[in-house]
Amino acid sequence: MAIIGEKIELRVIQPEPPHKQEDLPGRVDLFAKAPWLARLVKLRSFPAMLIIPNLIMFWIFLLAGIFGSPVGSRNIMIVFIWILWWFALIAVLVPFGSRLWCTMCPLPFFGDWVQRHAVVTVRKGNSAGTRNQLFGRLQVWPKKLSNIWAQNIGFLCLASFSAHLVTRPMATVIMLGSLIVIAAGLGILYRQRVFCNYVCPVSGFLSLYSMTSTLELRSRDKNVCKKCTTKSCAAGSDKGWACPWIIYMGQLERNNYCGMCMECVKSCPNDNISLFWRPFCSDKVLKGYDEIWKAFIMLVLAMSYSVVLLGPWGKLKDLANVAEVGNWRGFFAYLSVLWFSALIALPAVYYVAIRLGRALAARRMKAGQEGSIPSMKDLFIRYGYTLVPLGLMAWLAFSVPLIMVSWAYIVSVISDPMGRGWNLFGTANFPWSPYHPDWIGYIQIPLLMMGLYYALIRGHELALKLWGDNRRAVLSLIPLAVLLTAITIAFMRMFTG
Repeated sequence: MAIIGEKIELRVIQPEPPHKQEDLPGRVDLFAKAPWLARLVKLRSFPAMLIIPNLIMFWIFLLAGIFGSPVGSRNIMIVFIWILWWFALIAVLVPFGSRLWCTMCPLPFFGDWVQRHAVVTVRKGNSAGTRNQLFGRLQVWPKKLSNIWAQNIGFLCLASFSAHLVTRPMATVIMLGSLIVIAAGLGILYRQRVFCNYVCPVSGFLSLYSMTSTLELRSRDKNVCKKCTTKSCAAGSDKGWACPWIIYMGQLERNNYCGMCMECVKSCPNDNISLFWRPFCSDKVLKGYDEIWKAFIMLVLAMSYSVVLLGPWGKLKDLANVAEVGNWRGFFAYLSVLWFSALIALPAVYYVAIRLGRALAARRMKAGQEGSIPSMKDLFIRYGYTLVPLGLMAWLAFSVPLIMVSWAYIVSVISDPMGRGWNLFGTANFPWSPYHPDWIGYIQIPLLMMGLYYALIRGHELALKLWGDNRRAVLSLIPLAVLLTAITIAFMRMFTG
């Protein structure tokens, strides 16, 4: 579409026929129910009021990582990021808040400031296909890289050194410092949030699992968007910046690439954009191989993290923790298995299951109906969604023991954030005391069962759309259901011993 005489490529999903969002099952317009919430997000100081405190905390963490104790359990950076933040992200923000972390994330702050030369106010103008004044080179990101493959590989690279990252403050400092420098550099060179869209490894994680969330930002009525002549949600206005994620709200149908910065809410001249509460796992369509490979990677990493960080297998921990043990040959063997499992083995097993299911369902087709058999590409990508709810619940099951066993570190490190013997709030000597570790398995198993339930239920809904017949849909899912059940049982056995 052309905006202000210059073409920009929008990250959109092909629209369904125009409809009112509230007419979809289970949708509740939160702005209509809570007008104060709408007034809050329309303030020009939002989301800066969230980002700036987060940025201050971010720099405190970096200082603690550099000058504080090298012992992870005594350093606020390790305890807050890899225990508290990680659990809050997996257990609360993603399933109930979609990409709300992106709303307050400090990583793109400097890249945004370079482009806007402002933190709160809006600059009117005519830059890079928008109605705002922007600064920097404002180049267009290469089309060949407009996917999440870089995020996939980036997350896999970080996960390869997980044992080091979650125990060594300086390793986390280097990782976070590198990300903020990369974000600022890309903000200087390219228009909008290229870093968030295509590079940030955490963004790729959020992109996939935000599909399950009970929260969505959408236009209220697609007919209103269709008649709108300004497209201010994408192009910006004197009230809001052009969408940093390059999204036109009139065609947004999934949570994947909306960072919920709320600029579109401010810009929309028709007050047609709102937050909606919706049923769990409402987004059900993966769009490409990059997205389904993200699902493969995340599921394998959930198992890997659980084995290496929580399991009783000391030899495996030693292979992953190369910085402490120094066994580089063993470490590369560990990486080979990890990468092979994520990029080749699980996709191959999944492919065989899909192909067997297709063959079973095709045998039920009547003569002359061969043209209605879905292609392997469609089945491979569409059925990949079943890995999303299962993967999210596997990550949540992994995170439960982290918070239940290590919660006391949070209490003590608040008083002694640098591990220097301080006692700011009188809790520095709070004893380590796991919270009912005997309950952990009883929490993990229902979570995994919930993930399997939603995987199968949503998989059946997708199969009905693809096959158009319940019997063929069920037959096509049988091998995949066996695979998903086997994966679930493997997680259960690993978590419960």
